Amino acid sequence: MSHKRTRPDWLKVRFSVNENFRDLSQIVRDNNLHTVCQEARCPNQSECWGKGTATLMILGDVCTRSCGFCAVKTGRPPLYDRLEPLRVGLAVQKMNLKHVVITSVNRDELPDQGAEVWAETIREIRRTTPGCSVEVLIPDFKGVWEPLKLVTDAHPDILAHNTETVPRLYRRVRPQAKYDRSLWVLEKSKAAGMTTKTGIMVGLGETYDEVVALMKDLAAVEVDIFTIGQYLQPTKRHLPVARFVHPDEFAE
Repeated sequence: MSHKRTRPDWLKVRFSVNENFRDLSQIVRDNNLHTVCQEARCPNQSECWGKGTATLMILGDVCTRSCGFCAVKTGRPPLYDRLEPLRVGLAVQKMNLKHVVITSVNRDELPDQGAEVWAETIREIRRTTPGCSVEVLIPDFKGVWEPLKLVTDAHPDILAHNTETVPRLYRRVRPQAKYDRSLWVLEKSKAAGMTTKTGIMVGLGETYDEVVALMKDLAAVEVDIFTIGQYLQPTKRHLPVARFVHPDEFAE
């Protein structure tokens, strides 16, 4: 891998701690929860937590997959905690959130890939905090409909599944995933009545034309919300940044 590139000024942020940050940190610790902000070493953690926003990560903190961009631990996960949905619901209530985002590690070793825990978590949030909208960022469930249906039947307000990158780069960026499978998740979720969302990272070596082609694929499966963000290398062990995309390009 090449040496780590120096981040341009527009990507540099100051890490700060305020009361919201401290309160949210305490609630996460008290309820023995994980956040993707911490596990994936997100550079925006202080900004989001300072505003009282966090993405909670369920089904533990060990993933069965090893994506080249992600800092979440890879390995054989321990048994999952059946009380986790209850703790998530109580934490959301304590945070007094109007909108919550839930994601998870991949649990490919489980018969339902963790789908029942997903559904229970959504239901617990509805029970404890009825006015809170729920956005879920789900795995691909190996392209099996039954686990996906468990999640859609729990009626999250937004169902997200990230395509992450263009098809050509999948083998390097997401070796255990398939581009067509991700499109299938989005298509089936839309057909089930979900508001669908997906996102990709740029700066991994994709071309402009490849991004446009991907956007056309997403339009074909009627994705409602599409986001693009700059890839940032979390550690030296992860894929290097091919280039930093200037904000003017995002404006296009």
